Amino acid sequence: MTNHWIDIKNSDCILIMGSNAAENHPVSFKYVNLAREAGATLLSVDPRFTRTSAKADFYAPLRSGTDIAFLGGMIKHILDEGLFHEEYVAQYTNAPFLVNKDYRFKDGLFSGYDPEKRAYDKSAWAFQMDENGVPKMDRSLKDRNCVFQLLKKHYKRYDTKTVSKITGTPEDKLEECYRLYAATGQPGKAGTIMYAMGWTQHTVGVQNIRTMAIIQLLLGNMGVAGGGVNALRGESNVQGSTDHCLLWHIWPGYLKIPQASKPTLALYNESATPRSSDPLSANWWQNYPKYSVSLLKSFFGEKATPENDFGYSWLPKVDDGKTYSWLDLFDEMYKGNFKGFFAWGQNPACSGANSGKTRNALGKLDWMVNVNLFDNETGSFWHGPGMNPTMIKTEVFMLPACVSVEKEGSITNSGRWMQWRYQGPKPLGNSRGDGDIILELGHKIKEAYADGGVFPTPILNLKWDYATKGAYDPHKVAKEINGYFLKDVEVKGKTYSKGTLVPSFAFLQADGSTSSGNWLYCNSYTEKGNMAARRSDKDAANGIGLYPEFSWCWPVNRRIIYNRASVDLKGNPWDKKDWVIRWTGSGWEGDVPDGGWPPLKSTDGILNPKSKYPFIMRKHGHGQIFGPGRADGPFPEHYEPLESPVEKNYLNDQMLNPVAPVYGTEADAFASCDPRYPYVGTTYRVSEHWQTGLMTRWQPYLLELQPQVFVEMSEELARLKGIQNGERVKVSSARGSLECTAIVTKRFKPFTIAGATVHQVGIPWHYGWRWPQDTVEESANLLTPSTGDPNTRIPETKAFMVNVTKI
Repeated sequence: MTNHWIDIKNSDCILIMGSNAAENHPVSFKYVNLAREAGATLLSVDPRFTRTSAKADFYAPLRSGTDIAFLGGMIKHILDEGLFHEEYVAQYTNAPFLVNKDYRFKDGLFSGYDPEKRAYDKSAWAFQMDENGVPKMDRSLKDRNCVFQLLKKHYKRYDTKTVSKITGTPEDKLEECYRLYAATGQPGKAGTIMYAMGWTQHTVGVQNIRTMAIIQLLLGNMGVAGGGVNALRGESNVQGSTDHCLLWHIWPGYLKIPQASKPTLALYNESATPRSSDPLSANWWQNYPKYSVSLLKSFFGEKATPENDFGYSWLPKVDDGKTYSWLDLFDEMYKGNFKGFFAWGQNPACSGANSGKTRNALGKLDWMVNVNLFDNETGSFWHGPGMNPTMIKTEVFMLPACVSVEKEGSITNSGRWMQWRYQGPKPLGNSRGDGDIILELGHKIKEAYADGGVFPTPILNLKWDYATKGAYDPHKVAKEINGYFLKDVEVKGKTYSKGTLVPSFAFLQADGSTSSGNWLYCNSYTEKGNMAARRSDKDAANGIGLYPEFSWCWPVNRRIIYNRASVDLKGNPWDKKDWVIRWTGSGWEGDVPDGGWPPLKSTDGILNPKSKYPFIMRKHGHGQIFGPGRADGPFPEHYEPLESPVEKNYLNDQMLNPVAPVYGTEADAFASCDPRYPYVGTTYRVSEHWQTGLMTRWQPYLLELQPQVFVEMSEELARLKGIQNGERVKVSSARGSLECTAIVTKRFKPFTIAGATVHQVGIPWHYGWRWPQDTVEESANLLTPSTGDPNTRIPETKAFMVNVTKI
């Protein structure tokens, strides 16, 4: 989230799309209700009339996988009707930047596409630079090569008739939704988006979110109270785990994973550190070496020295051009290229796309360690449906882990708030906390390498002193994440003693004198104490619900990111009532500002050379309407899902995202516009179960509420197939099938797509064969395909093709 949960109450218009917040985030939905009580409008756009839709002032249906078409139409409406926030767009976004004259978009492809590599050469997407190396700009937004004019040209095709043909959303619904949301472009108004997996789990997942980010920038909704682009996380600590590099391609704090072509720290830092020649750009990532060196010092402590590159050479490097994502790992595992696998706090046999392939891949390992609360479909895959245990060589070890309330530590929620949780009951039986398991595992590995082994240096030099009285100590880890001064130093005219905690990331150094396990969290545990444990209900001076002394928020307790865009060039808030920060003449008040520099212009309108543009994490300091770093294009473009009910893309000549990953094993079958699989399928959640059901299917009262996997369908489709509510049916795709209970509802309605009727069904993904025992309930992911977004590789589990037949 760029904003936070409580801030939703400040919104004038809330668009919930790609999410069913009322059902999947029910507690936090109270802030939506508070906004509505204050007069806000709630818009729900979803393939199904959900419980969120039932609360909404406006509902519009759309076919799964067509969000960019829908939102692209909104961009066209905003531009055609002149509803954008002109000063904000011209001064704070890259709309005025001039793009390379060789840039083109034709037949669904951007400049530089290589069909053999299925990848883009992005050189034509670069900006034109002046003699000082600063992007050329036309603040009037009239130059034909400026981003603003290119944006207008790109979305000219997205008229409501074409959008309706693709999405199945009636034209009058499109126009009404666009009108309601675009009204937030007026200064003093704010609109926000609440999205979740309904946007991300597509072959165009990143571009779905990019499209909304463009809309928010056009309307001036970034940095303001009640605005932003707000991701609703599926677990209480997904944000925290991502911050601490759960994903393969990053180090903690979103630092880049080293590549094999960067064997030295100097090369790594040089390639990762952006350079800006614009004196008004803060270009905060120029501090990258301070964060990378401090991280290495956190890893290796005194063993990390300038002479050994602070231990950089000890760390693994990924091969250039290769991805190591979930889909790719299981593809390699399926091909027999892995010996061992730790399944830690996960259940890939049910949660992974194309779960049949995943389960077969597990059978090609030598060993697997399953760390979880209970046995699950992953740990017991070898005797699951369709498996012959006598033919499986994988040796499985189970390490029982305790539940979250049985251990102490922090979680970071969707709004970036780090909150400390204390231990309740002690762990039951032989179960242990994850920290305890990891700590002992590390010691055992160190003992093994002490007797020799291949490349023991990084293991033996790893700093591993996180125990107190022999037990894992989460406070020691939290302090290590914050970071220490490793020698007496003077920073900004003040002396700091060796061994004291660093007060914020502004004090981190690139010379090895500081450590930090995650620069974003530097300021979370200081000499003042554990900031995440604070519980004050005192609000900030602006009274908009920031509560700066409740828990702690990255970065540096800033509750709304890019908040310097919430003021005009002279530091006056666009919204006089719900202001985030404002300039007093000598400093900022309100939220922690995105940098303490003065406003861009003085009260008499003179440019202040000591100021900085508001989007400080961007190299050129401006919000990116044009995004030249994405794998699939600088502007979002509608492409059909891998499996689609239509024969053509009605906006361009490319059916599928041209750089989306496609896998080639016999387990990766797909069928698009195939009469064997005529219905659009999607997956979703219910309130009574959580994830793959590991914690909820074992609870009899929850299982009683939602006992069986079901397939939800419209009354029209049920009549067509002769299916009665409550009957057991078979749902099948090109990859697999499962039995479901038919739930016939009014919540799904047939779509009219290019004059043809298209039906959609939905299946919750919380089930699996392991529990309850003696059932035939299975995972919806047996149906989903092995493909995903080219930027993130998140699987496309929200749009695929199925058939539904009576058993």
